[in-house]
Amino acid sequence: MRRIVWYCQSKKSHKLEDKKQLTCSICGQIHEEWPALAFNSPTPYDGLSPEEKNEMAQLRDDFCIISYADQTDKFIRATLTIKVNDYRENLEYGIWVSLNEKSFIDYSENFNNPNHEAMYFGWLSNDIPHYEFTDVSIPTTVFTRQNGLRPEVVPHKDFDHQLVRDYNEGITKGEAERRIHNMLNEIRETNTKDSTK
Repeated sequence: MRRIVWYCQSKKSHKLEDKKQLTCSICGQIHEEWPALAFNSPTPYDGLSPEEKNEMAQLRDDFCIISYADQTDKFIRATLTIKVNDYRENLEYGIWVSLNEKSFIDYSENFNNPNHEAMYFGWLSNDIPHYEFTDVSIPTTVFTRQNGLRPEVVPHKDFDHQLVRDYNEGITKGEAERRIHNMLNEIRETNTKDSTK
């Protein structure tokens, strides 16, 4: 699965305690702030072959549509925030959720409306590292936000999954930094493999 790092410097003002510098996979610049960890596509899209992506899928910055023979799946980009209990900031994921036709149309038609407020049912559509997702999709509520911010995703509290427990109970700063460094290492490995092809 290909992942990217999305730096939100306007919202991330603190530094990693161990002072390790991070090279952004988007701008190539070096930062000391925590990044938001983002996926550039939903997992179902990642599972398609290059031919299938070309023939049956559309991927944009904030929208993805996959047209199968018997159904069409529609996804939007959003954010999921895991609170960090012993630190002043949180760990942010840039993820994708699937919406039904009505919700997808409402969101897409109001995408450039800065005052649009709505909430939708959605299914989490990325396999976030550190969690098990074998045949599991987490139900969520998707809240749109004003001023050009991507929607915020809230997992359903009564769904039995470790991600839901972490969302409700929080994680430690050490765990958050481990996740950041593990994901960055995976990105570096992927980029190295791509450069040798």
